[in-house]
Amino acid sequence: MATRREPNQRLREAISTAGWTYEALANAVRRIGAENGETLFTNKSAVAHWINGAQPTGQSGQYVAEALSRRSGRRITLAELGFASPEESLAASSDPVEAVANLGRADVEHRAFLAVAAFTTAGVAMPLLYDPEPVSCLMRARTGTARVGAEEVEVVRQITAVFSAVDERLGGGHGLTTVTAYLADTAAPMLNGRFPDEITRRRAFGAVAELAYLAGWKHHDLGQEGAAQHYYQVGFQLAVEADPHGHAGWMMRALAHQALSLKQPHHCVALIENALARSLGRVDGQTEALLHITHARAFAAIGDKPAAAKSLLAAENSLTRDGDPQPSFSLVSGPAAGTVASHMARTLTDLGDHVGTELQHRAALIRWDAERYKRVHVLTYADLGDSLAAQARADEAVTIWGRALDLMDGMTSDRTRKAIASIRPCLAVYRRRGVPGAVDLEHRAREALT
Repeated sequence: MATRREPNQRLREAISTAGWTYEALANAVRRIGAENGETLFTNKSAVAHWINGAQPTGQSGQYVAEALSRRSGRRITLAELGFASPEESLAASSDPVEAVANLGRADVEHRAFLAVAAFTTAGVAMPLLYDPEPVSCLMRARTGTARVGAEEVEVVRQITAVFSAVDERLGGGHGLTTVTAYLADTAAPMLNGRFPDEITRRRAFGAVAELAYLAGWKHHDLGQEGAAQHYYQVGFQLAVEADPHGHAGWMMRALAHQALSLKQPHHCVALIENALARSLGRVDGQTEALLHITHARAFAAIGDKPAAAKSLLAAENSLTRDGDPQPSFSLVSGPAAGTVASHMARTLTDLGDHVGTELQHRAALIRWDAERYKRVHVLTYADLGDSLAAQARADEAVTIWGRALDLMDGMTSDRTRKAIASIRPCLAVYRRRGVPGAVDLEHRAREALT
């Protein structure tokens, strides 16, 4: 055991509040270790060492937190017990309920570690290495006092739907603190409650996974990619508890989608192939199409044109398939036909087909409601203008970029800012060449970014 400099008052107080002796805590830790296939020899002397400042080894700290959580009827984290800082607690936690609550609180409290968290390519592959059994075993062993039924789950879904709609119109920066506060204080704690049946439990985990995805998406839109990746990872873990096939596969898509947006295709092909293996035959055609189109983007990003073309065709075929209704976790992306067209355009851009890119962006604009999906239209107009510029159609590009700027007002979105910033070098060239409207559009773009 590593020795701490100061006695652990937090742990002492937690044990006292629980009304336990050191021996009682040691017994509970051994029981929880056994539940997870680990034989421990923890005794009251070990607890005394922890009180005096020693750190538990292995998973013992997690078992202490779990034991005290069960005793108190609320989730107790490693940070609350003095075993870790909030940053370390987040990194060390194998419990997605604790992790998502930590993330939400870090957002609300504007913790610096979350703001500067870095996106990692290794993090993209997390689902490929994830073993859900010990995590699920730990969570199922809890006996919380609060009873959670269908009504509580439906409220979480309704709140997620409202903030998803607002996000599309006003950008990721609007309502982020409200979303994450609700996630940390209400939605995540709900998962420690008592459920009337397995179906309600799965729906509850699915609802919170969707809210975690929304929080991650909002961070992605703000350019805070490390934070977004943390939310997507914990969203995947929660989704595994809800539906290890379709919903878990969808969260794998979220991690791959983020990486592809950042031009980091490492692990993306393997990730989507795993997602498809989980999902095929278990999800509707619309959701399947969204997985196939992400597969196509992954192949295009690594230069595998034949495989990309095959996945594009698979996405188109899946869209035409009738069958089960589309689940809420994939409906959050909006109309599947519009999303497929948008990502088909990006795939064709990577393949150097600017004419095909233009056609798909125009198809996407038709399929997305301009009022409801305002941000999508800003980004699509910006990308459409790029494809026109690549075809040396300067006058048309200026007109289309102008439409993107028309819609951008009042939006808090780093992605839209980057899209507008990216057209400025081309506008400078157009201004020098005397392309009509370039001077005015360059001035508007500068003002929009100020």
